Amino acid sequence: MGSTEDARTELMSRLIDSVKEISGVSECTGVCKKTHGNLVRRIKLLSPLFEELMDDKEELSEENTKHFESLRVALGSALGFLKSISEGSKLYQALKLGEMGEKFEVITEELEAALSAIPYNQLSLTEEVREQIELVHAQFRRAKGKQAFANADLELEFDLALEQSEKEPDRSRLKRISEKLQLKTIDDLKRESRAFHELVLSSGGDPGDWFEAMSSLFKKLKDYVQTENTEANTSEAEKAMIKHRSPVIPDDFRCPISLELMKDPVIVSTGQTYERSCIQKWLDAGHKTCPKTQQTLLHTALTPNYVLKSLIGLWCESNGVELPKQQGACRSKKIGSSVSDCDRAAILALLDRLANGDPEKQRAAAGELRLLAKRNADNRICIAEAGAIPLLVELLSSPDPRTQEHAVTALLNLSINESNKGTIVNAGAIPDIVDVLKNGSMEARENAAATLFSLSVVDENKVAIGAAGAIPALITLLCEGTPRGKKDAATAIFNLSIYQGNKARAVKAGIVPPLMRLLKDPGGGMVDEALAILAILASHQEGKIAIGQSAPIPVLVEVIRTGSPRNRENAAAVLWSLCTGDLQQLKLAKQFGAEEALKDLSDSGTDRAKRKAGNILELLQRVDSAVNQSCL
Repeated sequence: MGSTEDARTELMSRLIDSVKEISGVSECTGVCKKTHGNLVRRIKLLSPLFEELMDDKEELSEENTKHFESLRVALGSALGFLKSISEGSKLYQALKLGEMGEKFEVITEELEAALSAIPYNQLSLTEEVREQIELVHAQFRRAKGKQAFANADLELEFDLALEQSEKEPDRSRLKRISEKLQLKTIDDLKRESRAFHELVLSSGGDPGDWFEAMSSLFKKLKDYVQTENTEANTSEAEKAMIKHRSPVIPDDFRCPISLELMKDPVIVSTGQTYERSCIQKWLDAGHKTCPKTQQTLLHTALTPNYVLKSLIGLWCESNGVELPKQQGACRSKKIGSSVSDCDRAAILALLDRLANGDPEKQRAAAGELRLLAKRNADNRICIAEAGAIPLLVELLSSPDPRTQEHAVTALLNLSINESNKGTIVNAGAIPDIVDVLKNGSMEARENAAATLFSLSVVDENKVAIGAAGAIPALITLLCEGTPRGKKDAATAIFNLSIYQGNKARAVKAGIVPPLMRLLKDPGGGMVDEALAILAILASHQEGKIAIGQSAPIPVLVEVIRTGSPRNRENAAAVLWSLCTGDLQQLKLAKQFGAEEALKDLSDSGTDRAKRKAGNILELLQRVDSAVNQSCL
């Protein structure tokens, strides 16, 4: 094969790869869905042209080679733009629809111009391929003259404009916005939040006037979705169950000096952000360099980072975190060329003691790794990358209770990092963690329960943890543990029970009686957790039967009458499951005064609680009608 033929083959291969990459771009589900899909579809139709020319033996002229190179460049631009749309913020795209349209038009014009320059009649193409390419070219030519969003959703634009201008949220408008932008679940909002964050970071800290409007809209949508969420929404349920645990602070929100959540972030001349009190202390000590980059500071002026401060405020509000009133003294952390506290040499030395030391050294090393893994995200990554996880898993079966405690707690802290979850499971940790849960000290059992919850966030792990026999041991901890241990056990049971097979395991293991005891003891502080688990078990037939046999109606009616909004909602969900298709439970509900409590709930409860209350009232009315008919 000659060098010219090699070059043609290479060029066509690259063009084919470009089309494949574009074909593999995630589907857009926001306002750009139709335009995005049309562009991807047209580009995919170009593939036969490149495949036919790749097999052709004739040489391409130098001029035609340049035309195809231009087309390759245009496809590269299209790929980058299409990915940015499918992975980007849906809310931002809706607010900037005009700009999005202009970008689509530019991409279309580039592709059409590149296709126009290619002389198809000079190429060795089959008639079928020539007709297809001419058709695609015609589609690009027609699209070039049209506005990308000429038929934009005017109702959506109107809704967005009103929500920006009015202070109080309107639920019906937010429902339409949520549905049209496909931002309907907590997971949707998490992805949107990450895309929002990326937008802010890519703006270099100066996002422009859209930031405030988008922040306000995003907060309204988040509040709406959280209120509307059903029991099937795992993410919200997890949030409700783990509120007793401190959330993990995103690394971008920590000061690089103190590693604490920033209250007053400021930017230095190198562009890095620090907590004001910490960087001021650094400057007051006579330093002239940026602690993070070691670059010389051009000046010592500190510029408030309002964007980051607003993002931190949103995060704190979402996670129930109160900003510290005083940042306090900065920890005297050694400031070097790295942001991280991670000392790889020290970690490797600890791992050597884990692997080769005597029991006492192993215990001490596991304890130090436990503390290091708790401290920050960098340490969690470093410790895992150094190979600590398999060694810690081995120590789970140590005869020394303290070593076992250190090992399981270190794994708990490491599991905060998402990628470490897989490493822990792949190291065969689940059976050993379950064994600690059954036989360890109380502290080890509690931390084993928390570790199982952390791992069970990954859906496939729910199956493996349930199959390993964790649920009976968690129920035992729920009965015997300290207040913290009971909450750890309840959190893990709830999350595992999202998987249908684990609901059956929990019921067979006898979960319902202890839950009812917790529900009937408001002073025990476990009513929220007990109701949340009962609500998820009631959706399973075996769970419904077991709950029905535990005489739950009086306590459920009392919670509906006097409980917190979330507990009233869950109690109504359990009552609805019990009463559906069960005349005896309906009669009991009526006997214990459910009707009056449900009418009040249908007026003053959450939206989901109102729906459940309405459904049960409808069932009760049918019973009344049937009784009246029989008396006639």
